[in-house]
Amino acid sequence: MSRKSKRAKAAQIRETMAAEGASVRENTRGFNQGRYDTVADLENYEELKDEARRIKEDAIERLPELIDQLTETIEANGGTVYLAEDEADANEYIASLVESDETVVKSKSMTTEEIEVNEHLEAEGANVVETDLGEWVLQVADEAPSHLVAPAIHKSRESIAELFREQFDPDRPLDTPEDLTAFASEYLADAFENADVGMTGANFLTADSGSMMLVTSEGNARKTVTATDRHVAVAGVEKIVPSVEDLQPFVELIGRSGTGQDITAYISLLTPPVETATFGEDELEGSDDRDFHLVLIDNGRMAMREDEQLRETLYCIRCSACANTCANFQQVGGHEFGGETYTGGIAGGWETGVHGLDSSEEFVDLCTGCSRCVEACPVGIDIPWINTVVRDRINRGAEDHSYDFLVDGLTPDAEEGGMSLQKRFFGNFVTVAKLGSLFAPVSNRLASFGPNRWIAERLLGVDQRRDMPQFSRETLKKWASERDGPADPDREVVFMADTYTNYMHVERGKAAIRALEALNVDVEVADVTESGRAALSQGMVATATRHGERVADELLPHVEDGRDVVIVEPSDLAMLRDDYGRLLDAETYEQLSENSYEILEYVYGLLENGADADALRDGNGTEIAYHGHCQQRTLGLAAHTEAVLEELGYDLVTSDVECCGMAGSFGFKQQYYDVSMAVGEELREQFSTPEAEGRTIVASGTSCHDQLTDLMKQDVPHPIELVAP
Repeated sequence: MSRKSKRAKAAQIRETMAAEGASVRENTRGFNQGRYDTVADLENYEELKDEARRIKEDAIERLPELIDQLTETIEANGGTVYLAEDEADANEYIASLVESDETVVKSKSMTTEEIEVNEHLEAEGANVVETDLGEWVLQVADEAPSHLVAPAIHKSRESIAELFREQFDPDRPLDTPEDLTAFASEYLADAFENADVGMTGANFLTADSGSMMLVTSEGNARKTVTATDRHVAVAGVEKIVPSVEDLQPFVELIGRSGTGQDITAYISLLTPPVETATFGEDELEGSDDRDFHLVLIDNGRMAMREDEQLRETLYCIRCSACANTCANFQQVGGHEFGGETYTGGIAGGWETGVHGLDSSEEFVDLCTGCSRCVEACPVGIDIPWINTVVRDRINRGAEDHSYDFLVDGLTPDAEEGGMSLQKRFFGNFVTVAKLGSLFAPVSNRLASFGPNRWIAERLLGVDQRRDMPQFSRETLKKWASERDGPADPDREVVFMADTYTNYMHVERGKAAIRALEALNVDVEVADVTESGRAALSQGMVATATRHGERVADELLPHVEDGRDVVIVEPSDLAMLRDDYGRLLDAETYEQLSENSYEILEYVYGLLENGADADALRDGNGTEIAYHGHCQQRTLGLAAHTEAVLEELGYDLVTSDVECCGMAGSFGFKQQYYDVSMAVGEELREQFSTPEAEGRTIVASGTSCHDQLTDLMKQDVPHPIELVAP
């Protein structure tokens, strides 16, 4: 960590979790479950997402043209458009529209948070009042939002009541949500009555008609628009879409994605300047002289548009689905998992684009790349990749060059020149594994020795509370080289043993090979073990690419000879099926992606195509509790494991907890250990219920194995170890 030590970061996270974690967890999990429930009712959900993605892609591609069209349309309607280059430019223009003693009422707008317009106007003497309930609570508390949609998600009802008592000394009890809402509504009603200027954001702007769509839960945006004769709308240029018709999929998706509502309480479609009459001193006044200003903000967005890796960020509709579905965000909220303005997974791209890498550096490692957010995102943004790119740029831009050394035989380049030793250690763990295996069991004793653990924590940030992996003297490759396969095999495969399977969790590799051979499959173990996943998780894109190229050089000849690629570790399979699309050429990626399989996916396919299930171990009613790996689920493969176990006669209970919390190296890191264990607590609780207690626990990934072993204090095998004869 460049700004805080790992110990200080850990302490800060613990403090935030203690103060805000309970409220954040309750609300984000509620939103996320609501999303699952409501999108299940949409028969055309995926089609709507595809259409929304297409519209945003087209709009960003044509953005300069749409800005010109929107400007012409609004000016023809009688409004004014100002294109602000940056934060200072926007604030200077907005301040020119507001007198020093005037009152501005505002509806919720993250873009105004981005440019800190409240602070700027107040410095000029204006009175600014947030009218969204959550934003107003934070204004009273002098705090920043912790969520894109629900800014005060981290505050409990009790803490809000206490805040109101301290600030306002109310003459009534504030014991219920209704009490709090009524009190706030009365206060804000006075602000609306005395307002001189109304300021809103805009969820979408349509270039063809100059219309704007405002999505709120309280209706305060409508009041803000109509309460005064001056309306100032502030929006990033990325909010423009070509036409009113293009709004349709977003109307269906934005509420469902963000808060789990079929439709948000208030969706207002306005074409300013609106014609609604305004309140004068004694009576209603006409609307003919209503003044409308749209402040379109660049502030780094056009540069993001030209940035191939950050461009997708501009497709974001700020629904917060990525935050709600993120296990780490659910624990810490946006005050930890966020930068100067934006929060959640997508914040990595936004903060880098509008505030710079210094802001992103503070939180981007909380994204573990599990990819759950990609499925949740209504426009399918590859958020983990954006955050990987951000980490890579932070690595390259770091100034700490104190740990330059050769790693895995590779000369350090700009990517590794300024990285922390912690990232180097985990990103090049294959080197550690080779050495650990070569010198096992001595290396295991040294790694577990108390003083050495203390040194590792101080030097590498490897938390002492984690059990270290145990290296095997006999590698899987060595074991397999001494075996004879089936005499007349039906199929041939190349088995890519990941680093853990080859050097540490060798038994699951042996079980995989025994299972395949029992089904009359000849198995050759590849010479390469590292897919690049470890490096990619640290933001070491160049190193991950080199590993990917080595994998391709090793596996493609096998593929061309007709062999399928079989892998045990889901995160490594995800590299071949997904991430290599970013790292390797298209033809190589396609060959590897289309011919690679997870072990139990492959066993399932063999059984479906006539292989003899009797060749595998009979479950005979054995009770097991199964947890699927994050990336196994996002790849759609967990069901194959369940189907094989059930066919073989196991009595199966499956976890519905989406994340174990380990996430590879994440759970080993001192600064994130507490987050990791807090995420895992839900899984521990589920496997401690009467339904699951006493069952053999199995898990499909290395991370899940490590976490569940710690949580449940028992060995946790891979399902293939139960299946193999």
